[in-house]
Order: sequence, then C-alpha cells, then structure tokens
Amino acid sequence: MKKILVINGPNLNLIGVREKNVYGEKSLKWIQRKMEEEGKKFKFSLTFFQSNHEGEIIDKIQEGKNFDGIIINPGGYSHTSVAILDAIKSINTPVIEVHISNIFKREEFRHRIITGKAANGIIAGFGYISYLAALYGLYMMLSAGETTL
Repeated sequence: MKKILVINGPNLNLIGVREKNVYGEKSLKWIQRKMEEEGKKFKFSLTFFQSNHEGEIIDKIQEGKNFDGIIINPGGYSHTSVAILDAIKSINTPVIEVHISNIFKREEFRHRIITGKAANGIIAGFGYISYLAALYGLYMMLSAGETTL
C-alpha cells in the first residue's frame, strides 16, 4: 500500500460554497471521498490535510518524506510562496500540484505559479477531476519507478 499525502491550502475548505462558478459545487469532503474511492484502485492509502496557514502547510510538506507521493493544491500560495516552493524542493517525494480552475483563464496574477517549479507535474482546469488525474499520475510514476519525467 503506497501512502499519499493530499495537502490543500487556504480557502479550499470553502470549495462547494465559495465562487461555485470557479470551483464547482462539490465540497472538499466530497472530493476527498471520491479520491479515497479512486485511490483504492491504485492501492493508495490517502492522508488529507488542509490549512489556511502557510507555516502549517510547510510543516506538512516536510513530513512528506514519510510518504510515497504528495498531491498539493496550494491555493493562492501557489502564486506567492517561495517558502512553500523551498519546502517542496527540500524533499525527494514526488509532488503533483493541482488546481481546480484553469488558472490561465483567470486574473493575470494567477498565471504565474511559483510552487509548481518544484512539482513533478501540474494539473489544472478540470475541477475535482484534477485531483483524480493527479492520483493516476502518481500511480503511473510510482509503478514505473519514476520520480521525474
């Protein structure tokens, strides 16, 4: 059983409630249940974490060395946080960054992703399916023994 850490950043606890036209109507809890269902197919054990605080996210990323893979949606921090970038760089665990919305169809400042520079891959714009695609991506990477593409 591979251990996967799923990290969600600020305001993602409000998906399904806030800006439904951008983030959809599915709650974070719903997405997590769907990920658990899909994760079983890949023999993944998923651990979920959400925080609105940058330092807590950094602490959790640093714990990532105890996992086989990480899926992270840094939320707004993806555009601003050199500290989260550095935390991802500090571990050897494969990381896939996800975004629910197509960030390139949104405000100009969202087009620049700082944290993604350390990720193995980025999936954006598929709504909750971005998370499921990340599970599949990790499964394929780990099955092939790949941590970089």
